[in-house]
Amino acid sequence: MNEKTDERLIEAGRKLFARDWQFIWASPSIETLPPMAGLEIAFAGRSNVGKSSLINALTGRNALARTSHTPGRTQELIFFEVPGKNDLRLVDMPGYGYAKAPKSQVASWTELIHKFLLGRASLARVYVLIDARHGIKDVDLEVLKTLDCSAVSYQIVLTKADQVKVAELQARIAETEAVLAKHPAAFPTVLATSSRSATGMAELRAAMAKLLEERAS
Repeated sequence: MNEKTDERLIEAGRKLFARDWQFIWASPSIETLPPMAGLEIAFAGRSNVGKSSLINALTGRNALARTSHTPGRTQELIFFEVPGKNDLRLVDMPGYGYAKAPKSQVASWTELIHKFLLGRASLARVYVLIDARHGIKDVDLEVLKTLDCSAVSYQIVLTKADQVKVAELQARIAETEAVLAKHPAAFPTVLATSSRSATGMAELRAAMAKLLEERAS
């Protein structure tokens, strides 16, 4: 992309997320998913990685997605869209890995995540969120394996980038890109973001605006 294209997509992304995003649906199981409409973009990641905070920052709505310091707060697939618009939905997925909940319940959430990633025809992209302070863990690699088996494009987004020194962040990005080189289905570029400082938000919005344009053409 040239500079003018970048500027155009950033503005398109800004307009896309300036709309009146609202909660529309919560699904505790595959059987209770909403009817498919438009494109869906899902946000996956370990418990407490900052999925809800990222969605709130993207949409400029502080309380759209529930946030909590307690891992495992989101226990369902949570859907958001703009009333009257059926072009795009956002999906906040349950956090995988550690959660303050019974093991059987955590296993149920994990199964829900993997089934959704493999079997949702309207799912156009998955952003796998990784805490910039800790990098990719084994539990993240399991999700990447599931995505490698699906027909869904995915990209790594580092969260909480403001809490890492610049040199450490650059090393984390390089380390993550090296892992992704072994996953041909993944986008090779890693996005670094911060919900608190808004770092990377314009670029993430622009990426989603570009996806919508590509699917519409």
